[in-house]
Amino acid sequence: MQLDWNTTTAAIWRQRKEYLRPVRNVDQIGLAELLGIDRQKQQLVTNTERFLACKPANNVLLWGARGTGKSSLVKAIFNAYVVQGLRLIEVDKDDLIYLPEIVDEIRDLPQRFIVFCDDLSFSDEEKNYKHLKSVLEGSIEMAPDNVLIYATSNRRHLLPEKMRDNLDSQVVDGELHYADAVEEQISLSDRFGLWLAFYPGNMDQYLRIVDSLFADYQGERDELHEAARLFALSRATHSGRTARQFYKAFVETK
Repeated sequence: MQLDWNTTTAAIWRQRKEYLRPVRNVDQIGLAELLGIDRQKQQLVTNTERFLACKPANNVLLWGARGTGKSSLVKAIFNAYVVQGLRLIEVDKDDLIYLPEIVDEIRDLPQRFIVFCDDLSFSDEEKNYKHLKSVLEGSIEMAPDNVLIYATSNRRHLLPEKMRDNLDSQVVDGELHYADAVEEQISLSDRFGLWLAFYPGNMDQYLRIVDSLFADYQGERDELHEAARLFALSRATHSGRTARQFYKAFVETK
């Protein structure tokens, strides 16, 4: 089914039926809701605005600790620029084999597309990343100028990094020559021209996010913060994701 991208703004690839399913109810998170990642936010805004202005822009790898806002930032960027013609296609890691065909369908369209690959990482046995490499760079055909890849991952190099992989690396004439396994790991992430790193926040940042979510809360802030701390301790993490989970779980007793 050929989508009308004048009326469809986002879609998800469905493997079983092999088609792009339009998304009618997009997560409406906004840039202003994302706290503690101002540097990453500004860099992605700048890259996206260059892309929309038909200027050179980079594929982006957002990597780092879980729950720190990587996926939310991509969705917020889409929400901020959809009125300017930005379109979003989400493709699961297991469906990357279809990525070249998906890109072929949209490469000649007037809209500007972000292909979103969330939680991207690969085991030693998986080879789907080769399809991603060919779309990023590596085909005899130039990548279309109306498509960028925005991917999130907990791993900087997307592939497993093992100590033994470095054992075959050598220094030749004063230069480090990586082993083949390390070269393979680096070659994938190197195709992303912009890397944005996300690190775990501290408890103060966590509580600021809690306060932003509970902007209309009428109870005692100290009691709210204590409940939020206990919730974070029970989860052994105090990320933005934890704050949103606390917001959904919190029951006001007064």
